[in-house]
Amino acid sequence: MGIWSKKEEGDVLGSHMVLPESAKPHLLQAIYAWCLEQDLTPYLLVLVNYPGVAVPPGYDRDGRIVLDISPSATQGLQMADSWIQFQARFGGVARRIDIPMAAVLAIYAAETQEGMGFPEPTLPQEPEPDAARDKGGSSAGGNERPSLRVIK
Repeated sequence: MGIWSKKEEGDVLGSHMVLPESAKPHLLQAIYAWCLEQDLTPYLLVLVNYPGVAVPPGYDRDGRIVLDISPSATQGLQMADSWIQFQARFGGVARRIDIPMAAVLAIYAAETQEGMGFPEPTLPQEPEPDAARDKGGSSAGGNERPSLRVIK
């Protein structure tokens, strides 16, 4: 995690600190509140391909999406310990947005580019197809088709 200020495009300055992942929701809420108090627009930078992220397709750039989370742009914003949820309009259509906390890469003020960045998360590994089948209790052969039996 790092506190940063963006002076020019591509020029990120700041100090890096190590904080537990459990601090992330509290930091997001604090920077969100700071943005509103300063009459700034809070933006979230989100990793789109992280499991559980639900955003409209086609609005991302390089696998990331920037979302305006100001009160005028969202409805029903909820920032919990593990999720951020709200409704927003994309192309005039209201959409529900779901973001796992781990998928948030940064929160910052649109006008000043000041905020806080977070390390890019490691994407969870999907289980191998054979491993998922073995957990289901299939026989040692593993090539049998699933079947149902009537039990009276």
